[in-house]
Amino acid sequence: MMMTRIFAAALAAVGLSATAALAVEGDAHAPENYAWEFEGPFGTFDRNAVQRGYQVYQEVCASCHSMNLMRFRNLGQKGGPFESEEYPNPNDNPIVMQIAAGYQVEDGPNDDGDMFMRDGLPSDAFPAPFENEQQARASNGGAYPPDLSLIVKARSGGADYIRSLLLGYEEAPEDSHLSPGQYYNAYFAGGAIAMAPPLVDDIISYDDGTTASMEQMAEDVVTFLTWAGDPHMEERKQMGVMVLMYLFIFAVLVYLAYRQVWRNVKH
Repeated sequence: MMMTRIFAAALAAVGLSATAALAVEGDAHAPENYAWEFEGPFGTFDRNAVQRGYQVYQEVCASCHSMNLMRFRNLGQKGGPFESEEYPNPNDNPIVMQIAAGYQVEDGPNDDGDMFMRDGLPSDAFPAPFENEQQARASNGGAYPPDLSLIVKARSGGADYIRSLLLGYEEAPEDSHLSPGQYYNAYFAGGAIAMAPPLVDDIISYDDGTTASMEQMAEDVVTFLTWAGDPHMEERKQMGVMVLMYLFIFAVLVYLAYRQVWRNVKH
């Protein structure tokens, strides 16, 4: 009898926890559906959008968010935003070399056993904005900015969610409870988010002259982050189409062979 009561209490506690979790999730609006060019079996990345998205990350996001899985040479690899037929080896790509050289990277030790700073190389990883998690939290009011390498894959709703979040800052409702340093975002679970609104119209100047509206920047940076999390998407889709075509042709040949072998056999 006692065990039955304990078991029932445990089930009730689990049920309450699940209900509370659902309530928190329910506070957030569903992400707005957006027609991305990279979606669908034949979707591809807009190279110009990926380039602009990298500029948004570099000038707006990189001061707080790391991309630990990315290296500069990835930007010039096949399918990358700065891919060049003239430089099949991304380490030789002058655009990639210029981007990398704009950073100072710690290296060493040298012959004297000391660490030293040098210009970045295409083989170097994207530099992290903070030395460690504690420093990151101290600089962001206790919140820890997530790494963006796989952020689109890591969040439910994917690209739609990230875009909606970037554009979802609103004036806080009267019944909301925001702590100092928090902002209200309709798409964030619970509504209270520590990240200040990152996008403002014309906060950057696009190198290609595109108007840097909030909507344009959100679309571009999400396109870049989607590519970063799945840089071989286009190759995979092309392979999938080829496999389907092969299977279709194979099925037709098998059917014709079947008809040929059994054409004189009465059924």
